[in-house]
Amino acid sequence: MEVKGFAHKFGDNVDTDVIIPARYLNIADVKALSSHCMEDIDADFTKKIKRNDIITAGNNFGCGSSREHAPLVIKESGISCIIAKSFARIFYRNAINIGLPIMECAEASQKISPGDEISINFDTGTIYNITGNETYQAQPFPDFIKEIISSGGLLNSIRKGKV
Repeated sequence: MEVKGFAHKFGDNVDTDVIIPARYLNIADVKALSSHCMEDIDADFTKKIKRNDIITAGNNFGCGSSREHAPLVIKESGISCIIAKSFARIFYRNAINIGLPIMECAEASQKISPGDEISINFDTGTIYNITGNETYQAQPFPDFIKEIISSGGLLNSIRKGKV
């Protein structure tokens, strides 16, 4: 499985309250909720992204609360993958559970610039910066995580009898 999109870069310790501010958590419609994704850190984020774009970030992306809303609104907004130096463990699990690919790769996180066109091969863990003509290596997903992601999340994977 491969994706290609443009990079949107964030720093260290992007917490779940920045990803989706708590004041919007009473919105039940995921599409409407996702329109507020990252607005406290970048008010125009959802206006700038295109389907399959990629977030790059520093250390501890997704820290804070354990709510699944954070990876869910990122996925719903059109982001196809998050690449960071590291992720908060509960965010990592929540992202996989809802079928949002996330990859830890310090070199890619550091070297990718906002607006760079990026191609990611999930089978090999290869991240290619088309703009910068550089290749970075992340750990490829194990088969069971590839199955969860390709099924659109853990529950769909269970329904299909794949996990």
